[in-house]
Amino acid sequence: MGTRPYREVWELQHRLHDEVREGREPDTWIFVEHPPVITLGRQAKRANVLLPDAALESRGVDVVPIERGGDVTYHGPGQLVVYPIRKLERFREIVPLIRALEGAVIATCARFGVTAERRSEHAGVWVAKDQICAVGLAVRRMVSMHGIALNVETDLTYDRLINPCGLIGYGITSLTKEAGRPVTVEEAKSALVEDLSEAFGVTFDRETGFAIEA
Repeated sequence: MGTRPYREVWELQHRLHDEVREGREPDTWIFVEHPPVITLGRQAKRANVLLPDAALESRGVDVVPIERGGDVTYHGPGQLVVYPIRKLERFREIVPLIRALEGAVIATCARFGVTAERRSEHAGVWVAKDQICAVGLAVRRMVSMHGIALNVETDLTYDRLINPCGLIGYGITSLTKEAGRPVTVEEAKSALVEDLSEAFGVTFDRETGFAIEA
């Protein structure tokens, strides 16, 4: 979808959620970048937002409380955000969904020579103690919303705005930083589409965003 305001895409997620749940649309994946925005998950602590709302507004940073799990997350230019709107057959599929998303990101990082991994104590994908991809989902009526945010060529000073994911003592990084060369969002998206296809056994229609069962 290119770059779209967060609230616009949040509303789209809700519409697609209802359509997928009711069987009017197939599973749909949204690939997008956002202008600067801070989202507050259900467990968010306002203390993890390091500037007052007025200061954030003056910098053009929106703040949006949302229904996903987790704490505080930043989205901004140079970050590839993926929202899988997927129907789950059983509640126990939620953790495998998260693990499959993380695995696809780890595979994508490897394509750029970056060794990334999971951390058992925190969801997401990490390079040593630096988070390269945040993961935060909501599942309502057995259909997922929200998803992953992969730092590709992101301005990494956003940790001056928040404690990312509410974590203190951990850093943030990006594909560009870890690969030691510029990596574009388009490059990362092409790789991630292939790795998500492999992880979920689907073929993406890149025009519609629909995921077709293999």
